[in-house]
Amino acid sequence: MGSLRLIDVRGVEVDVGDRRHVVDVLGGGAQSEEGRSGRTLLRITIAAEVDGVRRDYIMTFGRYGRNNAAVGYAVARADAPGGREADAERLSALIKALTGREPRIRRMKDGTIMIECGREHLEGFMRYAELAEAIARWLEETGRRGGRRAGADR
Repeated sequence: MGSLRLIDVRGVEVDVGDRRHVVDVLGGGAQSEEGRSGRTLLRITIAAEVDGVRRDYIMTFGRYGRNNAAVGYAVARADAPGGREADAERLSALIKALTGREPRIRRMKDGTIMIECGREHLEGFMRYAELAEAIARWLEETGRRGGRRAGADR
């Protein structure tokens, strides 16, 4: 854990759907913060250039559901070059380049495109030194309650 650096991800070619994308990561970080609902969230920010488009991508992880599962969401932005669809595809390519797994893309009725990441993506992000400590601390803080050990859903 934490043995790689985000800036080492340069010129990585990733296939998402039927297209190939080139990913260059410029930097990033993670921090724990309290959300509007009082829930402790983990916000991961990654500055990257995907197919020549430079942008800061933000994913927010929280604990949801009856089993307290770690789930992360990001929203594709309409003001990004190429619109929401292109932004969602670039973000998917970035996540796949960093974690090795493609995220789930959900299209809402109102046109919003949500990118959903699970525990396997979070474990992939933990390979990077800039993110590992904050993720481990957040998992410890938000682990299962009620007598079970923290992070029992690993």
